[in-house]
Amino acid sequence: MGISWKDALDCFKSDDLIGIGMEADSVRRRLHPEGVVTYTIDGRIDHGNSAADADFEHICDRISGIVAMGGTAVTLQGEVSPAHEIAWFEALFRTIRQRFPALWLHSLSASEILAIAQQSGLTVQDAIARLRDAGLDSIPGDDAGILDDAVRHQGARGKRKTEDWIAVHRAAHELRIQTTATIMFGGGETVEHRMNHLEAVRQLQEETGGFASFTPSTFTPQASARNGFEEATAVEYLKTLAISRMYLDNIENVQSNLETQGLKVLQVGLRFGGNDVGSVLLAEGANAATEEQVRQVIRDAGFKPVQRDTLYRTMFLN
Repeated sequence: MGISWKDALDCFKSDDLIGIGMEADSVRRRLHPEGVVTYTIDGRIDHGNSAADADFEHICDRISGIVAMGGTAVTLQGEVSPAHEIAWFEALFRTIRQRFPALWLHSLSASEILAIAQQSGLTVQDAIARLRDAGLDSIPGDDAGILDDAVRHQGARGKRKTEDWIAVHRAAHELRIQTTATIMFGGGETVEHRMNHLEAVRQLQEETGGFASFTPSTFTPQASARNGFEEATAVEYLKTLAISRMYLDNIENVQSNLETQGLKVLQVGLRFGGNDVGSVLLAEGANAATEEQVRQVIRDAGFKPVQRDTLYRTMFLN
C-alpha cells in the first residue's frame, strides 16, 4: 500500500526535497530492482483535420513517416467533429490495421470517446468495444487535467466531469483494454486538488488494475502565461513526481516526462521515482532530443536504457 493521504500532504508541504526523492527512489527500486529505465518510440497525429475517407491517405502517410523513424505505435487524437461518428473511426482504424498490421494504436482520449458515443447513440462500453474490434489497442489518459470538479479545466477534458473520465477508463478496463493515466498540474490548483486526483486514480487502479502507467506533467510556459497562472517550477515537478510514485505504488510504471520537462529535469526525475521517460519522438522545441541523447542521459543517471512497447510488455534489444 502506498503512503497515506496525510503523509502525501505532509510531503507536499515539506521543504525536504532530497528526503522525498530518496523515499520515492526506494519505492522505484522495490518495484524495478533490475535498474532499467524504459522509453518508447511513437508518434502523435491529429485526426481532427480529416473529415472524409479520402483523408485516410494523409494519416497513413504520416504514420509511414513515424514508422520510418522506428516508431512502434501511434496516438491519434483531435477534436471530434459531427462528421466523426463511430463508423468513421472504425473505417480509419481498419485502414490503418490493414496497412500497418504490427503498429500499436494507443488512441482517443476519454473526452473523445464520450463525444463519439454520444454522437453515435451508443453507451461508452459499446463504443469502446466497437473501436477495439476495429483495431484500437489501448487508450491514453492525457486529457485528465486535474480530477477534481472544483478545478477549472484548461485542457482537453473541458467541461467533462471527473466521473465521466473515470467511467471511460473503467469501461475500458472491464473490456480488458489497458489505459494510461496522467495529471496535468500547475494550473492554479491546490495540493489538496492534486491529492483528490491521485486518490481517484489509486481507487480505480485498486478496483480494476487497468492502468499501465502514470505520468505527471506540467503546462508549457506559453499555456501558463496565456491562462494567467505561474509556471510550475522544476522543484514542484520533482516533488509531485516523487509523491505520485509513493502514493500510486499499485501502478507499476511512473514516467519522468521528456516531452514537458526536457533532459535535465528528466534525468533528476529518475532518482525521484521515475522508471520511464516517455517517447523520444513527442518532445519538441527546447525539449527535443534524439534517441541516443535520451539513452545517454539514462546511462549517466546510473540506469540501463531499454526501448519498450506502449504497455511495457515487450522490451526491444538495441
